[in-house]
Amino acid sequence: MLHDLFPPGIQHALDLAGIFVFATAGALLAVRKNFDVFGIAVLALVTALGGGLFRDLVIGATPAAAFGELSFFVTPLIAAAIVFFLHPEVQRINRAINVFDAAGLALFCVTGTTKAYEYGLGLTASAALGVATAVGGGVLRDVLVNEVPSLLRDREMYAVPAVVGASTVALSIAFDSLNAFTTGLAIVTTFVLRILAMRYHWRAPLAWNRRSSVAEEP
Repeated sequence: MLHDLFPPGIQHALDLAGIFVFATAGALLAVRKNFDVFGIAVLALVTALGGGLFRDLVIGATPAAAFGELSFFVTPLIAAAIVFFLHPEVQRINRAINVFDAAGLALFCVTGTTKAYEYGLGLTASAALGVATAVGGGVLRDVLVNEVPSLLRDREMYAVPAVVGASTVALSIAFDSLNAFTTGLAIVTTFVLRILAMRYHWRAPLAWNRRSSVAEEP
C-alpha cells in the first residue's frame, strides 16, 4: 500500500534514515551507561530494529525485514561505529538528533500501520501495531539498561504523537482516502506534535489529582 504512494527508492531511503537515527540514539545511551563496544552495537540494533521486528513477528511477515534486507541490519552497526569513535561530537548535535528521531517516529508509526493493515489486521489493531513499530525499540532499549521505559513515563509526549499519526492513517483507510497527501499529513502531524512537545515540555496527563510536583516513585 505505501509502495503505491511513494517510489520504492524514496521509501527505502526514508526507512534507512529512520533506522540510522534510532540506532544513533541507542548507541549514545550505551555510551552514557559506559557500555563496551559490543554493548553499544547491541543497543543500537535493538533500538533501531526492535519495533519493526516485533511488528513483523506479530503479522507473520517472515523473514522479518530486519533480517531480509542486509542494509537494515548494517545501518545500525554503522551508526554504532560512528558513535563509538565520535560520541563527543555526536553528543554536541543531540538537538539535531532529536529532530531526526521525531522524523523517524513519524515515519515508522505510519509505515507500521499500513504494513499491518496489508497483512489483514483490523484498523484498530493496525494502528496499535503502528505505534508499537515506532516506540518498541525504545522500550526494549530502556529495559536492557534497567530503566523504566519512557513509554510508561511519557515525558515530552513520545508515544502520543505516534498514536495520533497511526490513528490518522487508520481513519484514512476507513474512509478510503489514504493517498500521498493524507499519508504525508499523518507524518507531518506526528513530527510537528513531537517537536512541539520537546520545545514546550508537554507530557501526557498524570493520574487524576496527582500533582506533577510530587516526586515520582523509583
